[in-house]
Amino acid sequence: MDTLDVSRWQFGITTVYHFLFVPLTIGLAPLIATMQTAWVVTGNERWYRLTKFFGKLFLINFALGVATGIVQEFQFGMNWSEYSRFIGDVFGAPLALEALIAFFMESTFIGLWIFGWTRLPKLVHLATIWIVAIGVNASAYFIVAANSFMQHPVGARYNPETGRAELESISALLTNNTTLAAFPHVVAGAFLTAGTFVAGIAGWWMVRNARSGDPVKREEARTMWRPAGRFALVVVALSGAALIFTGDIQGKLMFEQQPMKMASAESLCHTATDPDFSVLTVGTHNNCDGVIHVLEVPYVLPYLAKGEFSGVTLDGVVDLQKTYNVAYGPGDYRPNLFVTYWSFRAMIGLAGGSVLLLLAGFWVTRGGRVPDQRWFSWLSLLAIPTPFLANSAGWVFTEMGRQPWAVVPNPTGDPNIRMTVQQAVSEHSAGTVMFSLAVFTLLYGALAVVWFYLMRRYVVVGPDTAAHAESSDSSDSSDTPQLSFAY
Repeated sequence: MDTLDVSRWQFGITTVYHFLFVPLTIGLAPLIATMQTAWVVTGNERWYRLTKFFGKLFLINFALGVATGIVQEFQFGMNWSEYSRFIGDVFGAPLALEALIAFFMESTFIGLWIFGWTRLPKLVHLATIWIVAIGVNASAYFIVAANSFMQHPVGARYNPETGRAELESISALLTNNTTLAAFPHVVAGAFLTAGTFVAGIAGWWMVRNARSGDPVKREEARTMWRPAGRFALVVVALSGAALIFTGDIQGKLMFEQQPMKMASAESLCHTATDPDFSVLTVGTHNNCDGVIHVLEVPYVLPYLAKGEFSGVTLDGVVDLQKTYNVAYGPGDYRPNLFVTYWSFRAMIGLAGGSVLLLLAGFWVTRGGRVPDQRWFSWLSLLAIPTPFLANSAGWVFTEMGRQPWAVVPNPTGDPNIRMTVQQAVSEHSAGTVMFSLAVFTLLYGALAVVWFYLMRRYVVVGPDTAAHAESSDSSDSSDTPQLSFAY
């Protein structure tokens, strides 16, 4: 592999790893704030215990997210210095706002929340966690705004004297229609992740306590874990609906701005009128002649593209390649069709884990019931990772689908503001980048083990004191699944 390949692998690995923590942070903070609000309003001690319990898990996740996120910004200077030189005046603005406004705000107030339980008035302390929730979502907005410039550059002009893009309008940059479409979709995905996380843990604890012979635990399953689970399932339902709505908006926009990405997402090799939506294909995707569409659904793709069921003509990969050769010069402007096609379907399919938990959870808790079925305990655990993987697949689709561009040319903007990944990479030796790739991979692997160990440990301990949790754990029913690496 050359420097470009290794640099792409390094950025891909570190980005996907970092993004595992991001959706849970964005979605869980408002859920914890809601739990604490319920405690302040009702005085119900169980909401206080749930707040402390999920707050501890949030802090573990937040710490890992911060530690891995810092590395991302360094990479723009280390591995992608040509990109930073060309686009840094524009790209740096939303990143600076993210650090100065959002990150400092959430970091400051999360400290006040951690240490203010007995030092701040109850309402003031409640306000700190709401400010954290606002801060993490504001942080997400600025990051999405920066990424959206790579997908659809606006608010900038090309300076031929310096050979760089220069920011003309910060308001145009922050109100990029790509940002306004992508941000709600990202937040909806984060709430789906957090809702599934809370519902999965609550479901596991409900079954665990319901199968216990201890009447205190059985009551706890009914009065604490069931309300927590039902609350989280409502979040899953609302965020799932929001994902469908916002995804439809974003998809229609991408058909306009990045037709090559969306054609690749369908393995639509040749221009066609009213093509069917492909559910399953076989063959060598990166050789369009070898793609066989095994299972297709009519009317869906025209609606996804234009909001119409018929009379829609969509450009295919082969024809777009010819168009781009004329517009941008000789080159291969196709992304990896195999990755783009399957990451799009993985994004949609993996979200089905949350849907399955939603339907089963509402069914087994209907009419005041508290489930004690082992299968629901297993389902609760197995559903937890599915939205994490769906979010990661969505970002793989977004970023791999824009290849070979680091900055995709805006069809209606300055034609000079564009850059391929090949042009963006730093002039390092492949061996130098390979060494840092190996270091990061090993380090992140170790951090993953630490993260999993801490999360599992505190989930099993539960919201009670350590002594109570240990006795509860030791008396656990043998036929209730334990949290393990199958988690």
